Amino acid sequence: MVKHNNVVPNAHFHKKWANSSRGPLGVKVNLNQASKKKSRRVKRAAKAAAIAPAPLDKLRPAVHCPTQRYNTKVRLGRGFSLGELKAAGITAAYAQTVG
Repeated sequence: MVKHNNVVPNAHFHKKWANSSRGPLGVKVNLNQASKKKSRRVKRAAKAAAIAPAPLDKLRPAVHCPTQRYNTKVRLGRGFSLGELKAAGITAAYAQTVG
């Protein structure tokens, strides 16, 4: 245990980039960030067009958070109840096919 009123050691040593497991240089850079962003966006649009009338994600109800601290917030729920589906005129089997 450290005794007396000494400075707490907090040394920041130089990282050994060359000895890393990422190859000879050891440093990985993301110079293709912009092109990856574009390709992700194009791929998302292509997927949406392929399943055109259907939604891209599952349909989820908007619900209030449960606790007193967060009950003013609205978030996405897990799914619709059978009563809600019946009131909307949708069968449970059909609801599973449309998300």
